[in-house]
Amino acid sequence: MKEEQSTLGLRGGAMQGKVPETILIVDDEASLRESLKALLEAEGFTTLVAKDGLEGSALFARGGVDLVLSDLKMPGMGGMDFLKGLKEKDPEIPVIIMTGYGTIESAIEAIKAGAYDYITKPFKPDRLLVDVQNALERKRLSEENRYLRKELEERYSFANIIGKSPQMQEVFRLIERVAESSSSILIQGKSGTGKELVARAIHYHSPRRGRPFVSINCGGLVESLLESELFGHLRGAFTGAFVSKRGLVQEAQGGTLFLDEVGDMSPSMQVKLLRALQEGEIRPVGGTNIIKVDVRFISASNKNLTQGVKEGSFREDLYYRLNVINVTIPDLSERKEDIPLLTSHFLKKYGSSLKKEILRLSEEAMAALLDYSWPGNVRELENCIERAVVLAKGKEILLSDLPPSLQGSQGQHFIGVKVGVTLEELEREAIHQTLHYTKGNKALAAKLLGISERTLYRKLPQSE
Repeated sequence: MKEEQSTLGLRGGAMQGKVPETILIVDDEASLRESLKALLEAEGFTTLVAKDGLEGSALFARGGVDLVLSDLKMPGMGGMDFLKGLKEKDPEIPVIIMTGYGTIESAIEAIKAGAYDYITKPFKPDRLLVDVQNALERKRLSEENRYLRKELEERYSFANIIGKSPQMQEVFRLIERVAESSSSILIQGKSGTGKELVARAIHYHSPRRGRPFVSINCGGLVESLLESELFGHLRGAFTGAFVSKRGLVQEAQGGTLFLDEVGDMSPSMQVKLLRALQEGEIRPVGGTNIIKVDVRFISASNKNLTQGVKEGSFREDLYYRLNVINVTIPDLSERKEDIPLLTSHFLKKYGSSLKKEILRLSEEAMAALLDYSWPGNVRELENCIERAVVLAKGKEILLSDLPPSLQGSQGQHFIGVKVGVTLEELEREAIHQTLHYTKGNKALAAKLLGISERTLYRKLPQSE
């Protein structure tokens, strides 16, 4: 076995700077244990060895084992009982059974009990190493998929739609009630309120969570392209259609299709969408065959679709098909008690991603956030905090780290206008108060006053 090791090009987890993967070898034959240990360690793995299932179980219980190589016939606790015990502790652990020709039927039973594979003795080292690599690769992929699924579910969980205000608590309760159904949902709210985040939260808390979530902005595409994107097309259906293409409705089969800015759809596209909702079927551009689909539709709009129905720009029958359940997201200006909570969330998010330890906002900076009207809603607040984290020099975000629009909103509280005050006196007072507010920072003062630094310096002698 050792003679053949040098001819192998395989390398385990210890190579290329990775943490070595640990393999537990369980066999009552000491010479085989030592040969396997030497082979695997030469390939970069860490190994543990045990003479029977009982000793193997004790080593496995310590944790950190990535794969198990186990004999089937051993005194004391045999390979089958050992396998069953492993699978009770960790159903995902890959186990490769080593067996003689006379016990192949038992090895097949072990596969049924959860073993990854079996290999018959005597075996070639390269065959064993290929089996080990394949088992570990499948384990890595399985762990990656679990991680990605968990990350998606956490990212779009209710905990990440931040809000303690009564308006948001009502939204959370509604989301929980509607997630389990397959009814169409219309989410309404202004730009930046988090409509897609709510749509994803609904999907990842629904029975469809294991199927795709597909989104499209209906307002960003011309009608012909939108139809092709939604329903697909056949080759040659139009100029440039060199290959057939599946539409997003088909891509979302069994899952959720999120139609953002659905109010921007043309009348003819509204008719085609209505058919997909009513009949559960679509027809690709250039095709004649009908394709049945099972998709949950969640739509969103920052327009007043009720007004659109009254004006005739949006079909009434489509509106009622989309608006089986209505979720309205309030503006950030309507729930200012959520601003400190959202700010804390974004501070942690961008402090982590930008590797900066930002602990808090100064009182003046927080007052500016609370005083601002937030026309861009939560999206604008997030951008504001990201910018502030980038600019901050210490562990505290100051008013000067915020965008000028927010600094100005806070600064305007300092100056009152009295009847009879001359423009010259008002200008002098404005400069004086702004410099006091910025603690002598002339660049910031000029920015707040809407003038150049040069102009400010020119006017300073008059104000002193």
